Amino acid sequence: MPHNAQFLTDLQGGLIVSCQPVDDGPLDTISAIVAFAQAARNGGARALRIEGADNVAAVAGACDLPIIGIVKRDLPDSPVRITPFVGDVEALAAAGATVIAIDGTDRPRPVPVAELLAAIHAAGCLAMADLATEAEAKLAKQLGFDILGTTMSGYTGGPVPDAPDLDFVAACRRLGGVVVAEGRYNTPAAAASAIAAGASAVCVGSAITRTEHVTAWFRGAVDDAVSRSEATVLALDVGGTKTLAALVRNGKILDRQTIPTPLGVGTDAWFATIGALATGWQGRYAAVGAAVTGVVQDGHWSALNPRTLAIPDRTPLVQRLTALFGVPAIAVNDAQAAAWGEYRHGAGRAQDMVFITVSSGIGGGIVLQGRLLQGANGLAGSLGQTLGARGAERLETRASGFGIAASASALGHASTTHEVFAAVESGLPWAEALLDEAVEDLAVALGDLQRLIDPEVVVLGGGIGMLPQFRDRLITRLSMQPDRLRPAIRPAALGGDAGIVGIADLCHAP
Repeated sequence: MPHNAQFLTDLQGGLIVSCQPVDDGPLDTISAIVAFAQAARNGGARALRIEGADNVAAVAGACDLPIIGIVKRDLPDSPVRITPFVGDVEALAAAGATVIAIDGTDRPRPVPVAELLAAIHAAGCLAMADLATEAEAKLAKQLGFDILGTTMSGYTGGPVPDAPDLDFVAACRRLGGVVVAEGRYNTPAAAASAIAAGASAVCVGSAITRTEHVTAWFRGAVDDAVSRSEATVLALDVGGTKTLAALVRNGKILDRQTIPTPLGVGTDAWFATIGALATGWQGRYAAVGAAVTGVVQDGHWSALNPRTLAIPDRTPLVQRLTALFGVPAIAVNDAQAAAWGEYRHGAGRAQDMVFITVSSGIGGGIVLQGRLLQGANGLAGSLGQTLGARGAERLETRASGFGIAASASALGHASTTHEVFAAVESGLPWAEALLDEAVEDLAVALGDLQRLIDPEVVVLGGGIGMLPQFRDRLITRLSMQPDRLRPAIRPAALGGDAGIVGIADLCHAP
């Protein structure tokens, strides 16, 4: 029939909505199915897939979209359920179906596929074959079906896959003609992938008209998120001078202990010492996360500044931690982990932010649009590794705790950071000059960072960064910048716990 032939053209690039509520559910009524059909039309569907002759007749009378009609039956002697009898074909045609779909799989059936196909065409309707394999598709094409559907892929034996069968879509496309992708297309992205694979149209059902199924999907996701967020993590924060181990659950620290960072990083003895930190906590954690100074790439750990901590290049940290503790492990640069901690639970909550830590070294982390940036090589946020105006030295070499102490020692003065700041407190000019130089270097770097990233807030942490003498000087220096170029400095809320809180939270991230 002419209007049927036009349907095949109009269907190209379209969405078909299968209005089939859960059997015997609260929405399994003719009025609800009609309402689903009308809502689908209003949303832009090109056609509908409707089960049952009575439902087809009601929808055809209330909605002007073409209908793919089916009848489902549970037969005692055949696995075929979709339109198994000629009488079903005749009832659907009389009810107003434009297309009639049948199970076209190669399985025992009460009526041969060819006989059903002949009945569909005799009734003046288009014929769609619901198929599971490429061999079935080839046969359906040879028999003369107008539409090939991937509906049955994954449903004729064995476990049902989670993902749709895009390879089958592509195989049907190669046979030519109209191909409808159907079966587990339950997200917009999945539907789009079907078109990219060669489908003429996509049929979506459960995700639109089976509220019980969609509710269960969301409930499962929420339950899983709650379960993951409530799981306890063994969190490690390995710095240049100290190592902190803690049990963390949902941002709360349950127990902790701190030791000086052991010598011989990456050796068996070093890992044994790290493992001993969890003595007595066995069975209380489900994952381990390590926030470490240096750079982590693909689970391997390397030094950014060997003066801060001499790390053997590409130490297989994640692999060793997994074997050591017997639970899944992750590892992230310590400043990146701290950035995530401050974003999730601290001073940068729910804002585009940069975290800067000034302690024995200088590190940083960036969170933009709710995502922690780690970069292609794990370097994102490594402000301390940038070079400034005073030559080839890294910012960390000049403005960190180690850098300030080294500058003091070179001048013949106190050789520890604590002693330098005590001299600043006493008003000694040489100490104030050293601190002002460090602050100037950091202020210039932060100004450049603001120009590049333009975060809403810069959270300042670390043992040096949290000192009032340092932070106040830095804010005063930054106040000389124009408003739009001036970083909004905010003190870290989690202090030295930002790294362990952040890495524990990252263990739960999808």
